[in-house]
Amino acid sequence: MTSFLEITVRLAVWLLLAPLLPGIINKVKAWVAGRRGPPLLQLYYDLAKLWRKGVVLSTLASPGFLAATAFSWVAVLAAALLLPLGPWGTSLSFRGDVLLLVYLLALARFCTAGAALETGSAFEGMGAAREVSYAVLAEAAIITAVLTLSVQSRSLSLEAMLAPSAGAGAALLAAGLFTVLLAENCRVPFDDPNTHLELTMIHEVMVLDHSGPALAAVLHGAAMKLLLFSALLVQAVLPVGTLPAAAAVGVLFGGVLAVAVGVGLVESLLARYAFRRVPLLLTTAFLLCVFALLVAWKGGAA
Repeated sequence: MTSFLEITVRLAVWLLLAPLLPGIINKVKAWVAGRRGPPLLQLYYDLAKLWRKGVVLSTLASPGFLAATAFSWVAVLAAALLLPLGPWGTSLSFRGDVLLLVYLLALARFCTAGAALETGSAFEGMGAAREVSYAVLAEAAIITAVLTLSVQSRSLSLEAMLAPSAGAGAALLAAGLFTVLLAENCRVPFDDPNTHLELTMIHEVMVLDHSGPALAAVLHGAAMKLLLFSALLVQAVLPVGTLPAAAAVGVLFGGVLAVAVGVGLVESLLARYAFRRVPLLLTTAFLLCVFALLVAWKGGAA
């Protein structure tokens, strides 16, 4: 009964708090630009409106179009449930769960790209190709960051890996993971979530044919993924798991808020990079994680 209640509370946290992060980012961007901006809860209003609408499907789309969208959302939620939340850990923890988390995120991307190809649109196929191309470098950085935490904690369990801080390589790991966060969540300078030019979009062009509840699942899944990477970044570089419960809550929520503000500032102060410069930035993120891995390895050897 306790385990069921714990999973229910975790579900509520991920499902209800995730749409708040894009609202915070938009508020920061509006503040920097001197505007009032959309309401903080705008995404909640959008999701409620989309769930009441019908679905318009391409004549070329098979039932796999909606199935892939649903699988993508479920995969992100399952990955989020594997992530421990501060001192409470997770009831789904097991040895090697970090590998499952990486595979679930890859599955979500595969399903989104597959749904884009189902529509038969050349633009959506182009966006899917770009998304998968960037994912090759982004996943290399993620796996290197996972190796760094594994070497430091000598474990393959997320609960053990995220208990201590990243030590001497915390700054390197934070910079690498923050860059990956921007890439994985299609934020500036990798992508612009507010653009409407098909030739320059990546993630947004893949969901042009989504509507109604399907589009709501895409938007909510993207918000959950953003919260997942933010919580992962905070717990990877700060010793949240070793703090008392009250302090851990404050540090975790404060850290996630700081990440959201950081994303908003980056999107306000930087322009989107040209496509040819994106691989160089992702390679830099990979190298930062490699240096953090070397620091953890040498520190453990000492």
